[in-house]
Amino acid sequence: MTNTQKAYIQLHIAVILFGFTAILGDLITLSALILVWWRVLITSISLLFLIGFGKKLLSIPRRRILQYMGIGTLVALHWICFFGAIKFSNASIGLVTYATTSFFTSILEPIITKRSFRWYELSLAIAVIPGMILVVNNVDFSMILGIWIGLASAFLASLFAIFNKKYINDADPYSITFLELGSGWLFISLILPFYFLNTPDIHFFPILTDWIYLLILALLCTTFAYVISLKALKYVTAFAANLTLNLEPVYGIVLAVIILQENKELGIGFYLGSALILLSVLFYPVIKNYFEK
Repeated sequence: MTNTQKAYIQLHIAVILFGFTAILGDLITLSALILVWWRVLITSISLLFLIGFGKKLLSIPRRRILQYMGIGTLVALHWICFFGAIKFSNASIGLVTYATTSFFTSILEPIITKRSFRWYELSLAIAVIPGMILVVNNVDFSMILGIWIGLASAFLASLFAIFNKKYINDADPYSITFLELGSGWLFISLILPFYFLNTPDIHFFPILTDWIYLLILALLCTTFAYVISLKALKYVTAFAANLTLNLEPVYGIVLAVIILQENKELGIGFYLGSALILLSVLFYPVIKNYFEK
């Protein structure tokens, strides 16, 4: 097997694991905020082994460290909203709203990076809207709040992706991830006391099954998936990588049907709307590649 073939397999495994996070988020009984606190703590500890217990951080300028820490706050807020969307609705809705990240990116990236708008990006972004209308009109009213929280998650994901792209070449990826997740953990730790004041009955320590799911979420679906995806990116084109990574909500929704049987609470209209959104997401790298050539 060639390096490229191995890379494609690694990339698909990573994407399946990324999609599996939504399933675990549904299975873990902790609230979204506490779930993310434990996730970033466990993941940050595991990343310490990949950055030589902080030795690699010494070469990064202090100003850049602060910028990575700011991005980490966005990452933490994104994950809180992502798992919050799942808690207030279900895993499928959390995933399909996350797929609208490209919609927000097509609008936000030209504004933040000062580049011109690209008409094909805006066209694909607009194509997401009918799909979202179908999704909203075909779910129970009790899940609508989950949709709005999921859209907030996609907005935040778009923001941190744009800023990450801007500064990704200024340090090694493992150090960047450690700084971002570590600062995300610090940010959540600062707001936890206020959270407990408003929800004193919430439980903080995971039960046995939660520990199992959290370890899978942090070590397998975050650290391991991230490491193998980075290794794969060395041998595949940016086009192939983007196309594969865009499959995350597809894999996740399929897993939600198989494991959580969410098709019983979601109608055909929801899946038609999801298909429209996912098609626009999957077509994006194809059209982008065509016009850039």
